[in-house]
Amino acid sequence: MHATPGPPLDPLLQLEEQSVPAATEDQKTQKRKPVSFLKMSMNNSPNVFLDPNANRFQVNIINESHDSNEASQEDVGSDPPHYEETSFTEEAHNRLRISYRPGKRELYDNFLQNGEKTEASLHPCDTHNKMYYLQTFGHNTMDPVPKIDYYRNTGSVSGNKLNRPSLLEIHEQLAKVSEKETFDFSLLANGESTAGEETAASKEEEKKTGLVKFGWVKGVLVRCMLNIWGVMLFIRLSWIVGQAGIGLGVIIILLATMVTSITGLSTSAIATNGFVRGGGAYYLISRSLGPEFGGSIGLIFAFANAVAVAMYVVGFAETVVELLKSDSIMVDESNDIRIIGTITVVCLLGISVAGMEWEAKAQVILLIVLLIAIANFFIGTVIPTNNEKKARGFFNYQASIFAENFGPDFRSGEGFFSVFAIFFPAATGILAGANISGDLEDPQGAIPKGTMLAILITTVAYIAVAVSSCVVRDATGNINDTVIPGMSCNGSSACNLGYDFSRCRSQPCDYGLMNNFQVMSMVSGFGPLITAGIFSATLSSALASLVSAPKVFQALCKDNVYKGLHFFAKGYGKNNEPIRGYVLTFVIAMAFILIAQLNTIAPIISNFFLASYALINFSCFHASYAKSPGWRPAFRYYNMWISLFGALLCCGVMFVINWWAALITYVIELFLYIYVTYKKPEVNWGSSTQALCYIKALDSALALTTVEDHVKNFRPQCIALTGAPMIRPALLDITHTFTKNNGLCICCEVYTGPRKLCVKEMNSGMAKKQAWLTKNKRKAFYAAVAADSFRDGVKSLLQASGLGRMKPNTLVIGFKKDWRNAAVTQVENYHHPLFLLPLFWSISTQNSTIIGREAVLKPQASKDGIRDAVSQRVEKSTINTVQSMHMGEFNQKLLEASTQFKKKQGKGTIDIWWLFDDGGLTILIPYILTIRKKWKNCKLRIFTGGKVNRIEEEKLVMASLLSKFRIKFADINIICDINMKPNKESWKFFEEMIEPYRLRESCKDITTAEKLKRETPWKITDAELEAFKEKSYRQVRLNELLQEHSRAANLIVLSLPVARKGVVSDYLYMAWLEILSKNLPPVLMVRGNHKNVLTFYS
Repeated sequence: MHATPGPPLDPLLQLEEQSVPAATEDQKTQKRKPVSFLKMSMNNSPNVFLDPNANRFQVNIINESHDSNEASQEDVGSDPPHYEETSFTEEAHNRLRISYRPGKRELYDNFLQNGEKTEASLHPCDTHNKMYYLQTFGHNTMDPVPKIDYYRNTGSVSGNKLNRPSLLEIHEQLAKVSEKETFDFSLLANGESTAGEETAASKEEEKKTGLVKFGWVKGVLVRCMLNIWGVMLFIRLSWIVGQAGIGLGVIIILLATMVTSITGLSTSAIATNGFVRGGGAYYLISRSLGPEFGGSIGLIFAFANAVAVAMYVVGFAETVVELLKSDSIMVDESNDIRIIGTITVVCLLGISVAGMEWEAKAQVILLIVLLIAIANFFIGTVIPTNNEKKARGFFNYQASIFAENFGPDFRSGEGFFSVFAIFFPAATGILAGANISGDLEDPQGAIPKGTMLAILITTVAYIAVAVSSCVVRDATGNINDTVIPGMSCNGSSACNLGYDFSRCRSQPCDYGLMNNFQVMSMVSGFGPLITAGIFSATLSSALASLVSAPKVFQALCKDNVYKGLHFFAKGYGKNNEPIRGYVLTFVIAMAFILIAQLNTIAPIISNFFLASYALINFSCFHASYAKSPGWRPAFRYYNMWISLFGALLCCGVMFVINWWAALITYVIELFLYIYVTYKKPEVNWGSSTQALCYIKALDSALALTTVEDHVKNFRPQCIALTGAPMIRPALLDITHTFTKNNGLCICCEVYTGPRKLCVKEMNSGMAKKQAWLTKNKRKAFYAAVAADSFRDGVKSLLQASGLGRMKPNTLVIGFKKDWRNAAVTQVENYHHPLFLLPLFWSISTQNSTIIGREAVLKPQASKDGIRDAVSQRVEKSTINTVQSMHMGEFNQKLLEASTQFKKKQGKGTIDIWWLFDDGGLTILIPYILTIRKKWKNCKLRIFTGGKVNRIEEEKLVMASLLSKFRIKFADINIICDINMKPNKESWKFFEEMIEPYRLRESCKDITTAEKLKRETPWKITDAELEAFKEKSYRQVRLNELLQEHSRAANLIVLSLPVARKGVVSDYLYMAWLEILSKNLPPVLMVRGNHKNVLTFYS
C-alpha cells in the first residue's frame, strides 16, 4: 500500500516545553494496542516550508495490519556494565504538551478520547511505532525525533533503553518501502509511552515499593549543617578565640571555610556533570579521575567515616561521664567511656538499620535541638549578667572586652597554625549530603544547593559566636575579687568593670576563655540546653558518619574495584540498605571505642578527609584541563585554577595539622593506587585521565611531525600481516619481541569477498581482537581492511596506517607454505607486497612443526566467501606430510611451534647471514633481539661472503665495522664457496619442485608456445629459468651451507632475495624462498631499503 498524504489538519499540533498531564489507565490501555498513534499529516506540496505555521513533523500511514502480538526488537548485544546513566531531572521528563491554534481546539477534542484512534486522534510524541514513517522537513524518513530513551545505558534504573535505527537502515529501508506494501520497522525499538507517562509510572512505582528519596533540605542541607557543627562549636571555639583573638580567630574560620568552599564548588561542578549515583566522594572522584584514584581514596574515605563514628561517640561519652562523675556507679573513667560508647553506638546502629527514613527523622530532631542551643547562647549574651557570672569573666557586650580580645595572646607553645589545626576539623563534614547521593531525588540540584548553603550558614554561625565573645581571657571565679579603691587597672577591661583578676598572671585560673571549655554553657540563658546541643552535635555527626561509611563502601564494592570486597556490595530492603556494611562499620567503630584513646588516630582521620577534598578539587581541575567535550557541568560557578589552588591548599593544610599523619595518608593512598593500577579493574567510566591521555598523545604525535628523522633514532615500526592476532602466534611473538617498548607494531588483517559482509565481519571483530592483544600483554594495535583482493588490502594498509611520524616502515609477513597448492591469484597477491614497501622483511618458518601449526590454528571458514587472507587453508598434501606421525606427538609439536618464541631461548646462537649490505637492517634486528630478556643468552654469529685468499682480512674488516657500530658478536665466519654449484640431489629437488609450474616452451612449436604464454603467463619460461640459473644455483647452495653451519642455531637471519616486479615470476621467487628455508630452524629473511639504519657517529 503506497503512502498517500491525508487531508491537511488545521490547527497544527506543536511541541512546546510544557508538561503533559499523566494519562489515565484507560488511555494507557489503548496505547498498548498495536494501532498507529501518530497519524499527523500535512500537504506534501513543495511549498510546505513556506508556511510559517507548518509543523516540521509529518506522518503518512504505511500499514495498520500488523499482528498485535508482534514485538519490537531491540538489539541489546552484550550489555555494558551498569555503571552510569545519563541524568535528566524531573522537568526533562515532562517537557512535551500539545498546543493548538486559538479557536480550533474543538477539531482535536477526540485526541484525548478514550478508545478512539482515528486519523485525527494523534499522539505527537510516539515516533517509534512500526506503522508509519516520518516526513521530516518534507522528506520521507524513518529518522526518529530526539528522545531520552535513546541515550540511556542498557539496564538503566530510570527507564528502558531504546535503539535508534542505524544509518544503514535509514539508507536502505525507504528504498524497500517503494517495492513492498508493508514496511518492517522491527529494527526500531518500540516506545509507546511519553516522557510524562514514564515519570508518572516511575513515581507510582516508588510509592508501591516505598522507596525513600530526599530533597535538598532534608537530604543535604540538614546533614551537612549537623556534620559541620560539631563539639568544636560548643567547647573549643571559645578557647580558639582566646588564643588567636577575635581578629585572627575570624581569619582561621575564613581560611577553613575557603578550603571547604572551594571543595564545595568543585563538588557541585562534578555532581552536575551527569547522573550521580550513591557513593559520595568515591563516586565523584572515581568517575572523574578513574578507578585508580577513586578506588584508593574510596577505601580511605569509608574507613575514615567508620573511625569518625568512634570519635564522635567517645566525645559524647566523655561529656556524659563528666556530667555524671559525682554519681557514677562504674569502675573508672575509661571503662565508663567504653560502656556508654558501646550503648550509644548500638542505639545509633539500630536507627540506621531501621532505614534512611528513620535516620532522616532523627537528624531533623537533632538539628532542631542544635539550633535551639545556638539560639540559647545568643539570648544569654544579652540577658543581664549576675555577680557569679561576672566573677567567671562574663560582662555582656562591652567595647573594652571586644578590644582586649581582638588581638592574639598565644600561650603554652600554641601558634596560628597549631590553633588552625585544632579548629579545622570543625569545618569538615561538607560531603555528608553527597555521601548519600543515591538516596536523593535530584542529586544534581540538591548537592550544590544544599552543600553551599550549609557552608554559608555554618560559617556565619561560627563567626557570630567568635565575635560575640563577652568573656575575658582569665577569671578567678571568686565573687570577692573586686577592685579595691585606688587600685591601678593597667588597662585591664575586667578591672575597669570592677573585678581584679590580676593573680591569674602568676597562678592558673579555672575560668575565662583560655581556661574554661564550658564558656558557652555559662553565657547561655539556660545551661542544660548547651549540653543538649553538645549531645546533638556529637550524636548527629556520629549518625551521619555511620550512614556515610557503609554507603560509600557499598558503592566501592559494587564497582568490584577490590574483588575480595564484593561480598559487601549486596543491599537489602526497599532502599538497598548496605546491612553488611553497617555491621562492618559497627565493628570498626567498636574497636576504636574500646581503645578509648583517639588522640593519636584523630589527626590521621582529619588527613583522610582532607585527602578526599584535595582529590575532589583536583578532579574538577583535571576534568576542565582535559577539555573533554563530555565535561559540561550545569553548575557554572567554578574555575579550574581555583580548584587547583584548593587542591594544593588541602595538601598544605594536611601538613599543617600533622606532618607525619599527612605522610602516612600519602603512603597508604599511593599503595592502594599502585594496587588498583596493577589489578586493572575492567571498568570504563570515561574519566578525565583518559581524556588527558588522549590530549598528551595527540600533542606528542604533532610534536613529532616537526622533528626530522635521524638514523640514531631509527626503530622498526612494523605492519605484521598476522590476520587475526590469535591465528599466527609465532609471527606475532617474534615481531613483538623487538617492537615491545621500542617501536610500533600493527597486526593487520585483510578481508576479501562481498564488501557489505566483509565490513560487517570486520567491524564486529575489531574490539574483540584488540582486547585479545591487551589481555595477552601484546603492545600492539590491530587494524583491518576490507578489499577486493589481498594485494589491494595490503596497499591500503601500507598507505593509510600510522599517524605522522608514527608510520610503519617495516612489513612483516609469514611464509606462505601452501603456495604450491594455492590458486595462482593467491600466489601473485602474496608475492606482490614484497616490493611495495621501502623496508621489508619476511619470516620463513618452513619445517614440519610449523607446517602443522596452521593445520590446528587455522581460522574457521567464514561464510559468504569471507576468508582470512593471511592464514590460508591447509591443503590435503600438507596434512599428508604428517600422516605417518603419531597424532599425540604431532599435536605436541604443533603446540611447541606456536609457542616457540614465547619461552626463554637459553644459551644458543643467532646466526646472521649478512650477504648483502641493505643499510644495516639485517644486523639491527638480531641485535635488538639480544637485548630482550628471552634472547639475552643468545650470541651473535656473523656469516658473510669473501675470497679464499682474503679470509683473515675480511674478518678484520667485518670485526672493525661491527665494533664501530658497538654491536657485540661471538664469531665471524667468511664463506668462500657460495658461488659453487650445489650438489646434484639438492638441484634435483629444486627442479622437481618447480616442474609443475614450468612452461617448457622450447619443446613446442612457436605458435603453441605463444598460445601457452597467453593462457598461462604465470608459468616459468625456459628463458627466465636460464637467465636466473646462476641465482637459482646460489639459493640452493645457500641452503646447503645453512644446513652445514646453522642447523643448531636458535634463529637464522638471512638476506632476502630482491623481488623484481615483472622480471622474476611469482612461482620461481616462491621456489627460491622455499629452498632457502628447507630443513632449517626458524629463518628471518630480511631486506632493508638500502638506506642507513646504523651509524657509528655520536
